[in-house]
Amino acid sequence: MIDTMLKSIRPKTYNWSNWAGNVSCSCEQIFYPHTEAQIVEIVQLAAQMGKKIRVVGEGHSFSNLVQTDAFMVSLRAYNGLLAVDKDNKTATIKAGTSIKKANAMLFEQGLAMINLGDIDVQSVAGATATGTHGTGLSFGNVSSEMVSFRIVTADAQILNCSARENAVLFEAGRVALGLLGIITQITFRVDEAYKLEYISSSADFSETVQNIEQLNHKNRNFEFYYFPYSDKVQLKKSNKTDKAVRYNKFLAYINDVIIENVAMQTICSIAMRFPTWFKGVNRFMANNFTKETKINYSHQIYATVRNVKFKEMEYNIPIEHFEKCIKALKELIEEKEYYIFFPVECRFVKADNIWLSPAYQRDSAYIAVHAYSTAPHQPYFDDVEALFCSFQGRPHWGKMHTRKANYLANVYPKWQDFLDLRAQYDPNCMFVNPYLSHMFGL
Repeated sequence: MIDTMLKSIRPKTYNWSNWAGNVSCSCEQIFYPHTEAQIVEIVQLAAQMGKKIRVVGEGHSFSNLVQTDAFMVSLRAYNGLLAVDKDNKTATIKAGTSIKKANAMLFEQGLAMINLGDIDVQSVAGATATGTHGTGLSFGNVSSEMVSFRIVTADAQILNCSARENAVLFEAGRVALGLLGIITQITFRVDEAYKLEYISSSADFSETVQNIEQLNHKNRNFEFYYFPYSDKVQLKKSNKTDKAVRYNKFLAYINDVIIENVAMQTICSIAMRFPTWFKGVNRFMANNFTKETKINYSHQIYATVRNVKFKEMEYNIPIEHFEKCIKALKELIEEKEYYIFFPVECRFVKADNIWLSPAYQRDSAYIAVHAYSTAPHQPYFDDVEALFCSFQGRPHWGKMHTRKANYLANVYPKWQDFLDLRAQYDPNCMFVNPYLSHMFGL
């Protein structure tokens, strides 16, 4: 089979770019395996030819994680629900399955993911590899719900990993940026399908920050958006309910897809054309976002439609530093008057024990800043990143950041342990690209 694959490779380049358009590359070959056996063969082929491999899911990361000039492996064709265990409430899902597809397949079985973020287009492997998270202090990130996974290592072995089998690899591999091998399937803890009542409302910034502990403990899922150059925030609360579904699909499409995305695109276009209006644009959004209540099954509540392209940086900080940090961020924005017109997103996550999880051994607040895809972002992101780092910040691996090994080793207690494990399973750095090599000091 390897000889056949060798013959199929043509001397040309294949162009790839991520969703946001801020990362692109030209690689020798993009593979689209349909089976685990084909994934093994690709690894064997790469070893035989001395090629590097980077794996891509849906390309929704903003960092250079998958950028390569060698072999790219897309798992998009390797998707589906493999098994469901309703007694133990687990589900096994192929790695390339998008969260949206996984949600639909689980719902058909009367099941649901325990907690999710607000984007559902990522693959389950990509989301877990980067430590993707939702919000709610009773829940860890998505990777913390992993019960087991299968992985193809650099020597083309297939290993089953769980708390009982290859336990060390399991602890490290749930958030590993693709550095330990190619994960082919994941078993998650799931729950019976449940409904959430979602409420979007307006509030005062200072009052919200002062009451953050109460808001977190009173709501299953709580987050808020702070609108720069204003004193207003949008509160988003979701709680389990037995109430009847209150959700009009047509009206939801009009609001979430047409109004919110078209309106946001229009706002961005106006702000780019008339730069002096940027403060007024933020205040307009603070006064005109959608205030609503809706009730639906969880996967319909978590996900939001994002058609407007943007760049994003997000940091995890210890939750005890959140109030001081978000106030300092507000002061920084108002002092420096950055040319921005996206709100700041604040979410909250329970501690875990995953080696490279930003929430490793600390209850956490995540603060995300955004810039329109064609707007300048460097001064804003640089200054905000410095602020986050002053509070022991850990970057979201899938978002833009500039941290390197000398900093990361100080905020990740298991940093060296991870490096040692990576060297054990991939001594020839098959799964390393220049970005990762530089960041990890390899």
